[in-house]
Amino acid sequence: MSPTGQLSGPALVDESSLTRRVTVAPGMCGAGSLFFGQLGDWTWEAVNAASRTNVYAARSVDGHPTYLSFYYFRVRGSRQVHPYGVGFGDEFDVTSRVFDFGPQSVMTLHRLSRPGTFGPSEVLDPRELYEERREDCLYVENYNRWISRSHPDSNTGLVQASPCGYQHEHLPQLPQEYSPRGSCGRARKTGTFHEHGIPGYTAAQPYTTTYTLDRVRDLNGAGLMYFASYFSVVDTALLRQWRDLRRDPAAFSRRTVLDHRIGYFGNADADAELTLTVTLWRSDTVPGEEIAEVSVRETEGGRLLAVCSVQQLVEES
Repeated sequence: MSPTGQLSGPALVDESSLTRRVTVAPGMCGAGSLFFGQLGDWTWEAVNAASRTNVYAARSVDGHPTYLSFYYFRVRGSRQVHPYGVGFGDEFDVTSRVFDFGPQSVMTLHRLSRPGTFGPSEVLDPRELYEERREDCLYVENYNRWISRSHPDSNTGLVQASPCGYQHEHLPQLPQEYSPRGSCGRARKTGTFHEHGIPGYTAAQPYTTTYTLDRVRDLNGAGLMYFASYFSVVDTALLRQWRDLRRDPAAFSRRTVLDHRIGYFGNADADAELTLTVTLWRSDTVPGEEIAEVSVRETEGGRLLAVCSVQQLVEES
C-alpha cells in the first residue's frame, strides 16, 4: 500500500476523467486540513494528466514558476458521509473530471463513493453534483487559477500566469449555470457569500479573533500560504467562537459538515497577523443546524484573503 493509502493507481477513463480506489490512511483524515489537502492533491494529479502539462514544474513563457492555485474549494456531504466523518480504513472510489475554463484557469470535480457504487468507466456528470447529489457520496468542486509571483520574495501581488504549453481546448465545457465564477466574484467584492443574509436563519453577533500566520505549519513548498492551511485557520476561528459560546469542545469534533466552501482571494507572508471574523446563523426551524461564515483579512490594511461558509449540524446541549 502506498503512503497515501491508494489501493490502485489512477486510471484515465477518457481524456478528461480519472478514477482510483483509495483506503484512508492516517495522513488523509482528522481535524484541520489533512483531508482537504488530499483532495487538493488529487486535483493537481487530475489536471496534470488531463491537460498534458507538468503542473508540478510549470513555468510561464518568461521562465518564472507558475502555480495551480486554488480560487474556490467546495465540499458537499450529508449525514451519511461528510469531510470530518472520514476515518482510518474507509475505502472510496474517487472519480475526477477536469473542465476547460480557459487559458488562465481550470475546474475539477470529484465524487467519492463507496466501492462498487458506480461502474469503473462511469464518468462524473456535472448534473449529478449540482442537481442530483446522492446521500451516500461526497462531492468536491475545485476552481483553480494559474498564478505567479510579481515579486520574488513576497506572497502579495500575485498575478495570473498560464504555463507554457498548457493544453485545455480538448477538455469539456462546464455548463454556465454551474460555474462558480459569479458567486466568487460577488464574495470577493462584498466579503461574504451571504450578502443579503440567509432566509430562515437568524444571525448572532459577529465574533472576531486574530491569528499569526505560522511559517512552520502554514506555508507550502513554494513558500506560499498552503491552500489547506486556510481550512485549519478557519477551524481555529470556529473553535474559539465555540468556546466563547461555552459549548463543549469535544462536541466540536462531532459536527456534521454538510457544505464547506472557501473563496481564496489573496495570499500572505509568514508571520502576518490575520483578523478572523465569524458570523453565525442559526436555523429558525431545524434544531442544531447552523451556517458559519468566516472572513480572513490581513490585520494591517484589511486586505481580504478568503471567505469561508460552513453549513453544519451540531449537537444540542
